[in-house]
Amino acid sequence: MGKKIRVQRRGKGTPTYRAKSFRHLGEVRLPPASEEIATAVVIDILHDPGRSAPVARVRYPNGQERLVLAPEGIKVGDQIACGISAPIQLGNTLSLAEIPEGTAIHNIESQPGDGGRFVRASGTYAALVAHDVGQAIVQLPSGEIRAFNPKCRATIGVVAGGGRVDKPFVKAGKRHWAMLAKGKPYPRVRGVAMNVVDHPFGGGRGKHAGRPKTVARGAPAGQKIGLIAARRTGKR
Repeated sequence: MGKKIRVQRRGKGTPTYRAKSFRHLGEVRLPPASEEIATAVVIDILHDPGRSAPVARVRYPNGQERLVLAPEGIKVGDQIACGISAPIQLGNTLSLAEIPEGTAIHNIESQPGDGGRFVRASGTYAALVAHDVGQAIVQLPSGEIRAFNPKCRATIGVVAGGGRVDKPFVKAGKRHWAMLAKGKPYPRVRGVAMNVVDHPFGGGRGKHAGRPKTVARGAPAGQKIGLIAARRTGKR
């Protein structure tokens, strides 16, 4: 009998595969939605060990402080605004319906009011392609074209920290600690390099799976690796 494979161990949710909460400075979300324009001053730019992008600490006139993703080009002392009629400026947060086509945006909400879900990694940005009836068409960094609710909000600009991937890790230990903060233990051994008891692709001669990589959606957890519920396979 084989042992539990890696995807089963991840799914169980042990501390080994959980992102370290103590490495995060705090919750980074868009400010609460409001009809009026809310302005804030950037009081600090911080490094967040559990995040690829730097964050900015902002302070509102009532003394409240929040953490937001730092857009490229922002600095301490700058003012940012959030609201329906906020100007189209770096760091300001507006609904997609109010943002002109062709604008670079980041930290896009999936549902109105959820605080931002898409385009949050360092150096990334999405482009607002078009406004349609009841939807806003956005091109994500992957190239995917996706339709959003026009009431979803986003921040103007590019996420700071671009060029992060240009600097090599140099040694495996550096990558180990970087991946550990994100709950992704490194190195990641290939399934075909394992023994037959450790992985469905293990065993046999040569670096091949030895079985079809397509697996059904309802397959048991110990078999659910490879191309899960693939619509099609092979070259187009």
